[in-house]
Amino acid sequence: MNLKDYIRSIPDFPKPGILFRDITPLLHSPDAFRAVVKGLADPFREARVDVIVAAEARGFLFAAPMALELGTALVPIRKPGKLPYQTHTYQYDLEYGTDTLQMHIDAVREGQRVLLVDDLLATGGTMQACLKMVERVGGTIVGCAFAIELDALKGRDRLTPYSVFSLIRFAAGDP
Repeated sequence: MNLKDYIRSIPDFPKPGILFRDITPLLHSPDAFRAVVKGLADPFREARVDVIVAAEARGFLFAAPMALELGTALVPIRKPGKLPYQTHTYQYDLEYGTDTLQMHIDAVREGQRVLLVDDLLATGGTMQACLKMVERVGGTIVGCAFAIELDALKGRDRLTPYSVFSLIRFAAGDP
C-alpha cells in the first residue's frame, strides 16, 4: 500500500506559499489508517515504552491507537487552558513569536521510557518543546515517531540526538 496516495496536498493553505499535507483521506480509509498505526508502532515494539506523549491535536489521532497497540499509557500535551489538572508549562520561541504547551504534573514520572508522537514533522519546533518538557520532568526519551516528515524543512536536525522515525516522507518538490 502506498500511503502517500492517502495524503492530499493542498496548495496555499493556511497561507500563500504553504503546501499543506492533509491526512483526512488517510483517516477515511480504515486500511490505510491501520497501516500507519502499525507502521509507527512496529519500530518501537521492543523498546519497552512506558508512555506515549502526543502533541496537540492531530498527534492524538495516531498516538491513541499506538498506545493501545503497544500497551502503554497515553499523555496529551496541549495548549494552555485545555488540561483540567495542575500542569507543567513550557514556553518556546517560534519564527514569529512564542507558543506555550502544557502537560499534567503527574503525566510522566522520572525514569519512565517515553515515545513522542505527532502527525507531521516540519520544522521540529513543537516536538523539540515536547522533548524538553519530558526531559525536565525526568522522562527517558526512547524516540520520536511521525506519520509524515517534510524533508526540506529539516525538522529532524532540531531533534538531534534523539531517534526520529517517519513513516511517510516528502522531499522538496514532491506533489
